[in-house]
Amino acid sequence: MTADALHPVTGLDDVVHQRVRLGILTIAHEACRVEFGYLRTQLQLTAGNLSQHLGVLETAGLVALEKGYEGKRGRTWITLTPAGTHALAAEISRLKQLIARVTLDDQP
Repeated sequence: MTADALHPVTGLDDVVHQRVRLGILTIAHEACRVEFGYLRTQLQLTAGNLSQHLGVLETAGLVALEKGYEGKRGRTWITLTPAGTHALAAEISRLKQLIARVTLDDQP
């Protein structure tokens, strides 16, 4: 059996597919550059929880973190890396394949 013949679910990336990390990547893609506090609010996370997920994505090379100041307040900005953009596109492609296979209208 070739890789193309496998079910689309086998191509989902565990790092990307996790709900919070998929949300981070999606928002970062939409915004090009997103501030930590905005992500925390939009995803309804604690700062510690968001930091852990960002650490996983940064270790995987999918996001870059930039620390700096806005006025006197410390800020962290998140951007997708080229690898992050590719991983998000691949994940969305697999999800679209899964959606195409499921026809809920045929269900009783």
